[in-house]
Amino acid sequence: MTVRNLIVTVAGLALAAAATFAHAGVVVVVSAKSEVKSLTQAQVSQLFLNKAVSFPGGGAATPVDLPEGPARAEFYTKVTGKDAAQLKAYWAQLTFTGKAQRPKQLGSGAEVRKFVAGSPSAIGYLDAADVDDSVHVVLKP
Repeated sequence: MTVRNLIVTVAGLALAAAATFAHAGVVVVVSAKSEVKSLTQAQVSQLFLNKAVSFPGGGAATPVDLPEGPARAEFYTKVTGKDAAQLKAYWAQLTFTGKAQRPKQLGSGAEVRKFVAGSPSAIGYLDAADVDDSVHVVLKP
């Protein structure tokens, strides 16, 4: 391998790593059609940990998760105070006892945005860079 090829390879790997880990920060979103305008960190935590099943003003809430990754880890750490291992144990216990099911996991930020935009009862979280007019930010943890 020539020095030039080595430099190109290293630069490519650095760009790929930066794209994987760089994000603008996580925000919590609901549909732009939703009547929910803002939520507290505690309210969002209760919804995503299935301690509450409706929005504060009434109406069912359907939380959706991103796949495992930096944005999901940031969201749960900031909003619930739980890391990945703690969440796994939490959900294992609730699922085993039949008390609750974890939020539905979607495949990407684009899928979360589309799902939330299409359902006034849905709530999700996205990288701030993925927000558009179809969703409304209700919390910036």
